[in-house]
Amino acid sequence: MTAPTDDIPDPLAIRPPRQERSRQAWARVLDAGVALIEEGGYEAFTIAAVCERAQVAPRALYDRTTSKDALFLAVYEHGISRIRADEEAFTREERWTGLDARQLIEAAVTEVAASFTRHAAFLRPVVLLSGVHPEVYRRGRANSRHVADLFTAVVLRARQRITHDDAERAVRLCFSTLFAACVLRVAYGPGFAGADVDDRTFVEHLTSTAVRYLLGRADVPEG
Repeated sequence: MTAPTDDIPDPLAIRPPRQERSRQAWARVLDAGVALIEEGGYEAFTIAAVCERAQVAPRALYDRTTSKDALFLAVYEHGISRIRADEEAFTREERWTGLDARQLIEAAVTEVAASFTRHAAFLRPVVLLSGVHPEVYRRGRANSRHVADLFTAVVLRARQRITHDDAERAVRLCFSTLFAACVLRVAYGPGFAGADVDDRTFVEHLTSTAVRYLLGRADVPEG
């Protein structure tokens, strides 16, 4: 695909609103788009539905973009920005200070899983769409790698306790496993790939698996 140039505008670009009234209308559009995706998936996301939900005229959309796909991706980024707010927990020093190796791993796994649970209504249709929408796939892959980096940086605080020669590789493999489990659960439901358990039990199994893999059985409490 040819990269956009100064002479060829990016068809997915959004023209940002400049006036306060326009910014407020655009904010309603983005919120309405996220709500539609959460309630009905990509099939429910239409220009007419967004306009009705946001109480704006179609021109309010076409002033910002020229295609449904560009609008959808703007809404996608708006929804993802809410998830990124959760990820800030990984950068707060006080969240991780004073934790031993097992506690670090358990807390990091819990943060990842809890974010999936909180945003399941948005993530479910987005994950399913990524299989047939290359741009959503590309952006989702970049987002998952970002979370992997945050998770790895936190867990590697316990590098000296990790029972693998290549600690970083082990942590990244651990993240891949837990991330895949969360993706399957949110996309297809809790009983798709295993026992149909509640969220608390699911997270307990994830943390136990991560601790056993990274630290060995000795760091897993009995019972």
